[in-house]
Amino acid sequence: MLIPSAAAAATSRLISSPAPAFGCPPSVFALPRRSVRFPAGGSLSIAFSLQRSLRPVACVLKVFANADIVEDKNSLERVSVKIQMSDAGSGGEVAESLRPSTTFLDARTQEELLLGVRKELECGKLSANVAALMEELYQNYRNAIYQSGHPNAPEIVLSNMAAVFDRILADVEDPFTFSPYHVAIREPFDYYTFGQNYIRPLIDFRNSYIGNLSLFADMEDKVKQGHNVVLISNHQTEADPAIISLLLEKTNPYISEKMTFVAGDRVITDPLSKPFSMGRNLICVYSKKHMNDIPELADMKKRANTRSLKEMALLLRSGSQLIWIAPSGGRDRQDSQTGEWFPVEKEIGERRLMGFHGVGLSLTPEMDFEEFASKYEDPDETRMAFAKALYDSITNQYNLLKSAIYEGKGDASSSSVVLSQPW
Repeated sequence: MLIPSAAAAATSRLISSPAPAFGCPPSVFALPRRSVRFPAGGSLSIAFSLQRSLRPVACVLKVFANADIVEDKNSLERVSVKIQMSDAGSGGEVAESLRPSTTFLDARTQEELLLGVRKELECGKLSANVAALMEELYQNYRNAIYQSGHPNAPEIVLSNMAAVFDRILADVEDPFTFSPYHVAIREPFDYYTFGQNYIRPLIDFRNSYIGNLSLFADMEDKVKQGHNVVLISNHQTEADPAIISLLLEKTNPYISEKMTFVAGDRVITDPLSKPFSMGRNLICVYSKKHMNDIPELADMKKRANTRSLKEMALLLRSGSQLIWIAPSGGRDRQDSQTGEWFPVEKEIGERRLMGFHGVGLSLTPEMDFEEFASKYEDPDETRMAFAKALYDSITNQYNLLKSAIYEGKGDASSSSVVLSQPW
């Protein structure tokens, strides 16, 4: 759920013919971590295309998101799953204690919005921890929107934060549980549009760019023809899904709404993240790195992951799927000394920070893995050579996006990357 301010995610795609058995060369998922580090915010994106002949072809998608989005230490309260349905009274009226609160939607000023948080805290609907997180989120979002200089900044803050607070409270009162495969909830409340509207004013579109826009149309055509596309990506911010969708919504809205994200348990349990996650197509998994954090839950997590993998296999067999995966199992973090971004292990306890900034997204032409395989006898050597080629391509894209966004060189297109602003 949160915002742009200096991050980069990279993605690779696996395209397969309609309804094949799920499978791809082991090398697709066996790249050593040291081969996927990218300088100054770069990230890896490998795309493997399994056509009917099963000849792997790769292409690279590069996302540059300028954002510091982090987590709060106590925000990941484990929510007990409970759905309450009630028919209170012979007249069919809902009991007052179960009536949905309109505290936040009724707020007419930002002061009333914050008073509403304190009111719900005092009556016991919000815990002190969640209330504190909501107030901090409000302050960070307000500062970022005012930073944008938008003439309607006060109205944007009030409208968007009222909607967010309302959805957070609704879930605290009646916790939503995610199935292994979650389809974006679009009605009666449209959580997808809700998330887009929240992130949109944080993006400086005047300083944002897409690289090789025509290749996104090609990817969209492949999906519509029944092929599967799997994006292997590094992950910098909770806002990555919304950033990708917002940059493509004018030209490729089909991609924006079609994409399914593999999501860790944090974004489906964190009370501030859940409403935004509900608006995305998700395959829900538990991170292997945190499988044994709570030993007594390890077996449950493994069973849940098995169910999620089965759901993914079924989706891929059906064809026309666009699936996004971050194999590092979390978001990258910026090195305070070098400014570079790397996959690192962080304890839960970071704050959510937001800023108004430009972002970037780029896709390269396909790269034929078979060409690399024919040059080497050693499979490991082949993987390393292929990873380096992708790395070099990503670095080239990142440098162009960086010069366009940070240095005002929007005309910095090259022979391999053509930048545009289709909005």
